[in-house]
Amino acid sequence: MSLIVQKYGGSSVADASKILSVAGRIGATKDSGKDVVAVVSAMGDTTDELIELAQTISPQPDPRELDLLLSTGELVSCTLLTMALRTLGYQAISLSGVQAGIRTDTTHGKARIHRVETERVRQELELGRLIVVAGFQGATEDLDVTTLGRGGSDTTAVALAAALGAERCEIYTDVEGIYTADPRIVPEARKMADIGYQEMLELASYGAKMHPRSIELGAAFQIPIYVASSFKETQGTLIHQKADERPMEDRIKVTGIAYDTNVAKITVRSVPDRPGIAAALFEPLAQTGTSVDTIVQNTSVDRTTDISFTVSRTDLPMALAQMETVVQEIGAGDLVSDDTLASVSVVGSGMQNTPGYASRMFRILADGAINIDMITTSEIRISCVVKEEQVAEAVRLLHRGFQLDEEP
Repeated sequence: MSLIVQKYGGSSVADASKILSVAGRIGATKDSGKDVVAVVSAMGDTTDELIELAQTISPQPDPRELDLLLSTGELVSCTLLTMALRTLGYQAISLSGVQAGIRTDTTHGKARIHRVETERVRQELELGRLIVVAGFQGATEDLDVTTLGRGGSDTTAVALAAALGAERCEIYTDVEGIYTADPRIVPEARKMADIGYQEMLELASYGAKMHPRSIELGAAFQIPIYVASSFKETQGTLIHQKADERPMEDRIKVTGIAYDTNVAKITVRSVPDRPGIAAALFEPLAQTGTSVDTIVQNTSVDRTTDISFTVSRTDLPMALAQMETVVQEIGAGDLVSDDTLASVSVVGSGMQNTPGYASRMFRILADGAINIDMITTSEIRISCVVKEEQVAEAVRLLHRGFQLDEEP
């Protein structure tokens, strides 16, 4: 019997009626002749509420204790969904991330999966049971509970699908699929029937509604990922290895517009221009799991330079604390930050080496009186950092300017 891994987001299990509806969907998949492993997020805004509660107790909660607290949100939805399945007459069992064999590194809050020990899950499948796994969590070798970061249940689902050799992973959420832009900002945005891993990874990394690490796993293990609505019986979007994943030049096109408002910029001024300085700046950030995106270094003047880089706003306080120490150690000038920024990205195959895409993006933004603060590119993405108050308009202008509202 083939296996399907299904993941249900927080909005899909936000209350008892929705949990019962999800149970019906899982049961229908089982009745069609498929084994099912379901992965669930915490109900509604539970994770935010738990973080707020923790911060009323301690302004800076201990990361280990915070992870253990946050893991309880998924345990609630996991057990309630299992009860719903049993009420409908199905054999079902709930498993925490630890029980499901999710083994991670020791980085609390942003743990990465080292491996999935599948013995327990396979045993339950052999008994004919539906399995409901708490997403977003795992455990270290010492069995300390860890969490995988926001959106981590996507990663749990794809990791399980890969480890179990599933037919595919289905992600059910409050959107009907992957769009050319956020339909809340661009009503004309089109839902895509399918998209390749590489383009989806860029969209996910810059704001589209999927966890980037889940796309990386899907691509690495060739697991098709199907994204659809948990509330409507409509066709979703399939993320898979497309025949034109490595396109010929006549296939180059813009796929979608992504944006991210979780952006902050740090600038270190008057940095001594000598070998080893960049390493001294960024190694402490890497050691604590702080991801750096765009980096800009100005031309050296009087053997000093300014270095600017972006991090997520959630990482800004920790990053600034680390940089204050580093700035003193290397003899740099002052340290400034800006948390009023956002990024907007044009994503499409083969743009970096194709004339015209960057200039067209810059002209569209200029004509809309939108100033560009920083620019970064990859083979299939061009991203601009702009003021957050202008990012929605930037998305609309770029979607229209690249004619994404038109059928291909």
